[in-house]
Amino acid sequence: MKYVPEKQPIYGQSLDSLQNRFAEIGEPRFRAKQVLDWLYKKRARSWEEMSNLPQPLRNRLKQEFEIAPTKRILAKESSDETEKLLLEMGDRSLVETVVIRAPQIGVGQKNSRKTICISTQVGCAYGCRFCASGLAGWKRDLSVGEIVSQLIHVCHLEDETTQRAREEIASFDNIVVMGMGEPMANYENLLPALRILNAPWGLNFGARRITISTSGIVPKILKLTNEPEQFRLAVSLHGATNDVREQIMPINKRYPLEELIPAIERYASTKGRMVTLEFILIEKINDTFEQAEALSKIALKLNAHVNLIPYNTVPGLDWKRPSLTRQDSFYERLKRKGVSTTIRREKGHDIAAACGQLKLKSKQSS
Repeated sequence: MKYVPEKQPIYGQSLDSLQNRFAEIGEPRFRAKQVLDWLYKKRARSWEEMSNLPQPLRNRLKQEFEIAPTKRILAKESSDETEKLLLEMGDRSLVETVVIRAPQIGVGQKNSRKTICISTQVGCAYGCRFCASGLAGWKRDLSVGEIVSQLIHVCHLEDETTQRAREEIASFDNIVVMGMGEPMANYENLLPALRILNAPWGLNFGARRITISTSGIVPKILKLTNEPEQFRLAVSLHGATNDVREQIMPINKRYPLEELIPAIERYASTKGRMVTLEFILIEKINDTFEQAEALSKIALKLNAHVNLIPYNTVPGLDWKRPSLTRQDSFYERLKRKGVSTTIRREKGHDIAAACGQLKLKSKQSS
């Protein structure tokens, strides 16, 4: 399914594409850089703010490009100051963007380290059993401009609330592509979007601070291996053996561990970067001693970091989070084996911060 807007999002344009378009309409190519400076460095929200552009050009840009392809319809902040934005696309589709804060002593929550979690699709077709994003199925891919605009919404919020935002182009520390959808299934829009965020004329955000998550689409992992950028890779493993992983992640039938692990190994060795293995702990499914042992072997083989995530309850799904005792026992088994491991305690439960939950609640109440 493809959504074709009346006007293309200006945030989907690169410097080259905008320069070429201006040349086609008889405008100087340097105007493209002026437009992009207004968008990313000065945070212009309307064409009229772009005061160094001739009025006829502003009128033409307004007719041809959409400056706001997404609209913020809800922003919820949890008791731990995790913040979730619910955004509406031009076709009334909904996606989510999350601001995750990690407190730092002496700086206050608003100026603490921030990770922005962005979405790449409306819904998801991959049917991971634990995830709210796929409950309603896949609707469509997000465009380049719709992906980029999520970060612009965050920038606008940050501009209003933090001193840091007034001193930096992007006042956050990391971007993780772990929201709604399977990022690698929208590869052709994802990469141009991330390059816009990375570009000096864009948000100038370092590629090493951008993590792409995947459920394990092996051909796209191999394709990403050959890209020049040093993006980080996170793989949603969630099962350390094929039989357990297939209970949780249907994609394992197409790309079993025998294919997935070599692809991860190739990415890590080519990029010289440590890969993260995401592992959601689900009671009586993958929180066993046997799974901890198998996961340790995989992580050590790949020299990967393991991020343990206790299951975030989703209404309508039967999975349960293990007790704190079982969570800690699993964690300690990995540590004793010498595996680099963290356990990410739940954040944003009171605002339904797991992928797709806020959208699901909004749909159910409408």
